[in-house]
Amino acid sequence: MTKQKKKLSVSLFLQFLLFCSLGFALGTISRFYTLRFFLQHSSTPPPPSSMVNHTPAAEKQPGGGGGDLGEFHELREVMHDMKEEELLWRASMVPRVKKLPFEQRPKVAFLFLTRGELPLAPLWERFFEGNEGSYSIYVHADPNFNGSEPEPHGSVFQCRRIPSKVSSSSSSLPTVSWGGMNMMEAERRLLANALLDFSNQRFVLLSESCIPLFDFPTVYSYLINSSRVHVESKDVPGHEGRGRFPARFRPRLQPQQWRKGSQWFEVDREVAVAVVADRDYFPLFQNHCSRCYSDEHYLPTLVGVRYPARTHNRSVTWVDWSRGGAHPAMYSEEHVTAELLETMRNGRSCNYNGRPTRTCFLFARKFSPSSLPGLMRFAPELMGFKSKALAK
Repeated sequence: MTKQKKKLSVSLFLQFLLFCSLGFALGTISRFYTLRFFLQHSSTPPPPSSMVNHTPAAEKQPGGGGGDLGEFHELREVMHDMKEEELLWRASMVPRVKKLPFEQRPKVAFLFLTRGELPLAPLWERFFEGNEGSYSIYVHADPNFNGSEPEPHGSVFQCRRIPSKVSSSSSSLPTVSWGGMNMMEAERRLLANALLDFSNQRFVLLSESCIPLFDFPTVYSYLINSSRVHVESKDVPGHEGRGRFPARFRPRLQPQQWRKGSQWFEVDREVAVAVVADRDYFPLFQNHCSRCYSDEHYLPTLVGVRYPARTHNRSVTWVDWSRGGAHPAMYSEEHVTAELLETMRNGRSCNYNGRPTRTCFLFARKFSPSSLPGLMRFAPELMGFKSKALAK
């Protein structure tokens, strides 16, 4: 090989090494920035900024613990700017690890679905008094009522009104109407907001005309220790039952699966999550249940199909339909007597955790604003509001 050819070979070899070195350097730099971008954008997201008015860090977990998990419990205020889809997505999250990394007292979430004011609030104030840390309150008022005066300072209802959001399928914010699907959407919104607090373990739906029939410790123990949920789910023949079944529900749902029951439910966390995460039956009701009274059929049907053995098949809220008509009896001041309240408290027999009991109803409706003085008069003795607060 001539000297000229050797020089050419060495030159080509050096150029090859330089090219490889340059490629290696560029590749290393590229991988570095790619990894950095991935870590910044694909790791576990931080707590969303959409949640506002959370408890200060020092107060998130009384007694210590909780760390950065404070947003999942002890939410003192419930206003946020999440869209409907984001709210339902977050509410549907279920931890796979059952043992919590912090100590937590299970709470009962009281969900008030109201047209406007809470005229019986003073009675409920007495009911909740002294039992802080064992309950949560959520109020969904008619959207047209959102501009009203806030609750007085110090009230248990202060800052407990959840936002009403427009779903992606709706161009307006409709009034929550009796028997309409928007009422069921409001109930699901209440459940979703309550599920954001992991300490809420039982969820009971109430209205502005509901009253408690027992003191808080009795109600709390009854619900927290119940082995089943309280959803009325009955197969009702005739026009007011199976006769309401929309033909367009087939084949996803069959007439023999159609159930009817009271709107006023009490559920545990598992059933509540199933409601907010439901993509099988809820769209059916939204699209094809314009006149089938979804508030009387959606939850009874869902529970009847998915959890038939998990319900006591009754409500814990007394309602009197004996007078007939489209609405139950309304109780005003002249109706409020010790005999009436005692009948509601112990006037029937039922089953609780496999045993017979005469304590079947914990709440009652419908009570008018004029009934408040009489109720406040009977509450201390008859309904036990003088009882000691629940032991912490």
